[in-house]
Amino acid sequence: MISVQTIINAPIAKVWELWTLPKHIVKWNYPSEDWQTTDAENDLKINGKFKYSMQTKDKSAGFDFEGIYTDVKAFSLIEYKLFDNRTGTIRFEENNDAVKLTEIFEPNVEDSEDMQRGWCQAVIDHFKTYAETNQNYY
Repeated sequence: MISVQTIINAPIAKVWELWTLPKHIVKWNYPSEDWQTTDAENDLKINGKFKYSMQTKDKSAGFDFEGIYTDVKAFSLIEYKLFDNRTGTIRFEENNDAVKLTEIFEPNVEDSEDMQRGWCQAVIDHFKTYAETNQNYY
């Protein structure tokens, strides 16, 4: 399993909304400036499906990150199963006006664990920046 985390200096309700709404996901879900999420679908409920279409800005590479939710507890937990049967967990832990976000997931076999850890850490770091700087999120 791979684990990454960050502390977001924002209220839990804001963090949850920015993490889960497609209109926000497409704005922060990328590891580097040469990648983007072109489309996001998110039915946030048990057995609900999600799909994030990611590609390089020059369109030379891309993939869909998709699966179903196996557990959802508002403002605290999201568990999922990808279509290749790997699983993951995202925990949101509120602490005063900050939220510790931790994502734990099974790595794929094609890429090194270091690469996958770095990719995911970069994505949640972009999320942290987006959440802390986005004042008008509704």
